[in-house]
Amino acid sequence: MVAVRVVGGGLAGCEAAWQLAVAGHDVTLHEMKPGKRTPAQHTNRLCELVCSNSLRSNNVENAVGLLKEELRRGGSLVLRAAEHARVPAGDALAVDRDVFSRFIEDALASHPHIRRVSEEVLRLPDDGVPTVIATGPLTADALAADIRARVGRDALAFYDAIAPIVEADSIDRGQVFAASRWGKGESADYLNCPLTEEEYNAFVDGLVHAEKFPLHAFEEPRYFEGCLPAEVMAARGRQTLAYGPMKPVGLTDPRTGRRPFAVVQLRKEDVAGSAYNLVGFQTRLTQPEQRRVFGIIPALRQARFLRYGAVHRNSYLDSPRVLDDRLALPALPHVRFAGQVTGVEGYVESCAIGFVVGRMLAAELSGRVLPPPPPTTALGALYGHTRAAQQADKTARYDPSNVTWAMFPPLPGRHRKDDRKRLMSERALAALPGWLE
Repeated sequence: MVAVRVVGGGLAGCEAAWQLAVAGHDVTLHEMKPGKRTPAQHTNRLCELVCSNSLRSNNVENAVGLLKEELRRGGSLVLRAAEHARVPAGDALAVDRDVFSRFIEDALASHPHIRRVSEEVLRLPDDGVPTVIATGPLTADALAADIRARVGRDALAFYDAIAPIVEADSIDRGQVFAASRWGKGESADYLNCPLTEEEYNAFVDGLVHAEKFPLHAFEEPRYFEGCLPAEVMAARGRQTLAYGPMKPVGLTDPRTGRRPFAVVQLRKEDVAGSAYNLVGFQTRLTQPEQRRVFGIIPALRQARFLRYGAVHRNSYLDSPRVLDDRLALPALPHVRFAGQVTGVEGYVESCAIGFVVGRMLAAELSGRVLPPPPPTTALGALYGHTRAAQQADKTARYDPSNVTWAMFPPLPGRHRKDDRKRLMSERALAALPGWLE
């Protein structure tokens, strides 16, 4: 069997190493702890959960719950560890962090095909050894600099700002109008949420006074002027948003025949139009505050959030543009990437990309070709995100994301809204065995 190198001892790296090892390949797992830790890390254990201890919903009618179920059925080490370390958390899967990490460490240490090396990898290896880079959102400076030099300055981000996404059928269509500025493009390119002056002022006040996520000790507010959090713009002056992302210039509300005082524009997040992005509204507001403050917008009073806005330090590749379909660098085809560095968010999503990359590489090293998971599965939908398969606008900026139903291809035919997620989940679990086998 072929020797393989995995760099990074987080969820993606450990999952990839496990999938390769159980397929019979000898794996060297490089983890720089205990010699060096990132500013976010506090222990020397593998798979340290540095933020929440929750892996989120277990319900298979929730996209991340379905992703977990697929990983369980595929023999994921991380999901086995999570079940072993589970603590009461209602519908969610939450774990005892120490028990979780110890279970994974013990499993890897006892596997005859896995060897752990405690050292920092400073650059992408060019020795031809099959390698998986799974160094996460806080990739160490030296390796990050080498990756950036190889993929181009604009293809590796170091600070991430993302806007919220809401379910399309939770938008009050009676409070929006479809139009592009000055009539450019297709008439339905954007849904525009008009606000009166009174509604605009209430929204600005809500942003300014809302509770924000505190900065982590390893972060500093190095915002890009072209990508400022909405609350930072609001604090600069009452009219700043009205001359920024909420400017109504070039838009006429067909219901009144007049230009609104301000607008919030919603852009399709997927080809099917099942989700919409709030254009220009990256934010540090807490999730309850995002629901409250964005609920001031008449069209979004009942909005259901598929993804909340966020601003945080992150290292991730512009994967659709710099990686091939194996998530490898074309210039270094033996080097693949997995986990958050590919542009996914969340513990389970990071594990899932490590699982997919590990499985596909293990098959290739055994002389077989394993295609990506079917796009109707949660694994395939998340993989498709890294390929931008579901993006409506192929030229749009690539943003990290949790798994959402908007990444899945729509169901054929018409279905009751209450049935859609169940049917999509059933479709996914029916398609999964063929890929796993």
